[in-house]
Amino acid sequence: MGSAGRAAGVTSAVARYLRGCVRVDTRSLAAFRIAVSLLVLADLGLRARRLTYFYTDAGVVPRSLAAEPLPLETLSVYALSGSPRVTAALFGFHALVALALLVGYRTRVATMLTFVFVVSLDLRNVLVLSYADTLFAWLLFWSIFLPLGERWSIDALHADQLPRAAVSSVGSTLLLGQMITMYVVNGYHKTAAESWHTGEAAVIVLGLDHITFLFGDLLRVVPALLEMGGRLWFYMLLSAWLLVFARGRPRTLLVVLFMSVHLSFGLTVRIGAFAFVAIAGVILFLQASFWDDAARLTHKLQNAWPTGRVLRIDDLRARVVGFATAIPYTTVGTSSGPRTLVQSRRRLIGFAISLFIVFALVSAFSAGGLAGTDGPLETTERAVTGFVDHQTEWSIFAPEPRETDRYYVFAAKTANGAHLDVYNDRKLRYDRPDGELQHQFDTYRERFYMSSVDGDDPSGTAERLATHYCTEWEDDGDRLTHINFYRIDEEVTRETIDSPADRNQSSVLLYEHGCGAADPLEIDPPAF
Repeated sequence: MGSAGRAAGVTSAVARYLRGCVRVDTRSLAAFRIAVSLLVLADLGLRARRLTYFYTDAGVVPRSLAAEPLPLETLSVYALSGSPRVTAALFGFHALVALALLVGYRTRVATMLTFVFVVSLDLRNVLVLSYADTLFAWLLFWSIFLPLGERWSIDALHADQLPRAAVSSVGSTLLLGQMITMYVVNGYHKTAAESWHTGEAAVIVLGLDHITFLFGDLLRVVPALLEMGGRLWFYMLLSAWLLVFARGRPRTLLVVLFMSVHLSFGLTVRIGAFAFVAIAGVILFLQASFWDDAARLTHKLQNAWPTGRVLRIDDLRARVVGFATAIPYTTVGTSSGPRTLVQSRRRLIGFAISLFIVFALVSAFSAGGLAGTDGPLETTERAVTGFVDHQTEWSIFAPEPRETDRYYVFAAKTANGAHLDVYNDRKLRYDRPDGELQHQFDTYRERFYMSSVDGDDPSGTAERLATHYCTEWEDDGDRLTHINFYRIDEEVTRETIDSPADRNQSSVLLYEHGCGAADPLEIDPPAF
């Protein structure tokens, strides 16, 4: 064989290897689809607890305020009405779309609609969002271009051909690349801080009472273990590209390791749904060897139990199939044929990639000062920046984790002369409202919202919240006349992680407000 033949052989082998790296097993796609659907339903349930407060014009973030941080006038389904009834109805339809995705009914359409509703709900109130929402939206977007309904779905039961074993495409590359980008970029940001190299950062993070819960208090009493875990996570982030280049069982071991760390986050740090969104994304890296091993293990365990003592897997599968088959399913006309469908999908994927590249390039030019800032281009830059920024930041706890705990006190004066802390529903004082500061927030989204109030970003956030208290608060006919927002900071050191009373405290007056026509007034400020 000549040199040209050998080169061609090497090129072919490399191409096969790379295709294998981005190949996604259709069982992994199905598991991802189910996980994503459950996350949407859980998120809707949690958000519904504060539906009027956060998502209607009667709450603290009316549509006018919600639109201010957006780079453009963005169309959002949830911004069509500020009525609690309409919003509740949209929540219900949103849930139905997620259920269709869960069972794989018209999966591609359900995926697109789920993406539209998820992003619309995010845009309705960006003040309560976190990196979990950003990652979730991107995962949903890229999954539009993949056959999530190929397995374990109603679509698959009515398909006229056997399901594909795996998919290797531009879509699978982008979806896997999304997770790798998030990990590696976050790891890169952490390289700027010595505390991540030493593991000290993990100790500080678990020492922040306002985000630590469940098993967090138990773990932080063993700082040496936290240091080891912090260093391990730091190097895992930088080496996350191995998730793509490893194959078979070695990749499975890496996936289990990443899932274990994320699960530990979910049980110790109240940072929203990030841990569970990341676990859903990591599922995509599971290859055929994992599912084959799982099937063999399940078969062995099933055979190890006496007949009749447990529900047989085959029986359960038959029941699910019978239920799914009973759901009405009409076949949409297919006169266009498979070839035309494939071509249409390729055009759609090509258009999406081209759009993303254009946005990225314009954003890069803007950042480098190569584009002007006057006229229509300024609007384009703001739109592009909003689209791309979250793909380049991923600065979760990076470069340095914050070293201050915090809680809020809303000092208020009533018409009868009483002084109260209306945020914590108590008489006015400035000590901790609870030993576990995360209990101060009804939901984790309220903590993100309070960060916006803290910085009054967008302008008017603090004023709207103060007006809400002035309007809604009443106690036996007594009304508020004045309200002050305070943030109390506690300096967290390794020595004071378990002894908040020994921490240095300071206060920040965030906002003064007079209810109605009353002028703002400072109310009994804290002594420290």
